[in-house]
Amino acid sequence: MRVYEELFIVKPDAPEEEVDAYIGQLKELITNGKGTVDKADKWGTRKLAYRVQKYNEGVYVLIQFSSSPELVKEIERRMRVTDMVIKFITVRIDEKTKKIEKRKKQRDKRAARKPPPPPMAPPMQPAGSSPAAPAMPVPAAPAAAAPGLPEAGATVAAGENKES
Repeated sequence: MRVYEELFIVKPDAPEEEVDAYIGQLKELITNGKGTVDKADKWGTRKLAYRVQKYNEGVYVLIQFSSSPELVKEIERRMRVTDMVIKFITVRIDEKTKKIEKRKKQRDKRAARKPPPPPMAPPMQPAGSSPAAPAMPVPAAPAAAAPGLPEAGATVAAGENKES
């Protein structure tokens, strides 16, 4: 038994009852062929990336199932002869899940071998400095005013001349 995903696009003008009946037929075909249907999702009407058989949109349906390769051939044959199906693709996903699980196991092994990181040490203080507070800059004393300039702390309004 292998796990597959069947994604197919149905004509947008196909009646909802016919689409549901077709999905039911596929489920029945899979169960009669000793397979199991894991999930069946109707994604609804979506815009196509390009025109297919004069349609710009279609109803997307995804079925995930487990079965033998012979049953997949029969499902694909039925997709080809059904008029309401405009596009389909079958993907075997069990290989992908095996690879993902294998990578996860390897990652876990590496993590188990790697020693835990050492605890963070506090930052080093230079000798002779107090660890309580960092040094603050001391404000400079006001400079003596040069002749013709306003004294420190005095304000001059814009356009106003002090010597007038």
